[in-house]
Amino acid sequence: MIYIDQLDREITLLKFPKRIVSLVPSQTELLVSLGLSDKIVGVTKFCVHPETIRNQKAIVGGTKKINYEKIKKLNPDIILCNKEENTKEIVKHLQEEYPVHVSDVFSISGALEMIKQYGNIFDKKAEATLLISRIQSEKESFEDYVSMIPQKRVAYFIWKTPWMVIGKNTFVDHLLKVNGFINVFGGKDRYPEVSKEELSAIQDLDLVMLSSEPYPFSEKHINEMKNITNAKIILVNGEYFSWYGSRLADAFSYFKTLHEL
Repeated sequence: MIYIDQLDREITLLKFPKRIVSLVPSQTELLVSLGLSDKIVGVTKFCVHPETIRNQKAIVGGTKKINYEKIKKLNPDIILCNKEENTKEIVKHLQEEYPVHVSDVFSISGALEMIKQYGNIFDKKAEATLLISRIQSEKESFEDYVSMIPQKRVAYFIWKTPWMVIGKNTFVDHLLKVNGFINVFGGKDRYPEVSKEELSAIQDLDLVMLSSEPYPFSEKHINEMKNITNAKIILVNGEYFSWYGSRLADAFSYFKTLHEL
């Protein structure tokens, strides 16, 4: 069987995979949601959902640095990667010995495409179709809700020292747009650094969002940010903005709570 991943790479499999190594946290959670927990043999140290997964499976490293010998011992049928989360070197090295699927997600439609591909690759078409339908339904309902709310100009922070925000060509920026937010740094590419002076100069900023990941912003950072801007400042769960697997099914309910603050 020949499959095409999201980089248009061909993947040849002789059978449905029974031994999976996932190097992407959100995709690990997706596998479990599709009923594939018993097929997972290896994950990263950042695969925190479900909470028990790291105690049940072999940890093969992080997303940027992995232990090739550990993976070899697991004898996987397939390895799941992501263009942004994992490096070119990792993919290049692994594909010499194993089938490697690489996802490339910058929108909800891209996420749904990935879920459909997983359904085909892992013989979980019915489960994937059901999940896709739920996400689409939740999204449509949320878009109706958002259409009645005035747009807000926002800045979404992901790092401190240096301060870094979300720019264009990212999945988070896409979800900000789905929320009806205007990203004040949406003209900058990907994950730009911004100075305190640059932020304080924005006079019409409505909302500053401090994400829970990759930097663990907390209440103390809200107080620090108050010295920089007069905009409203809130902590947000970054997983709902950046995890593009099954977590999307619950993301829109979470987003609604942000608009009700």
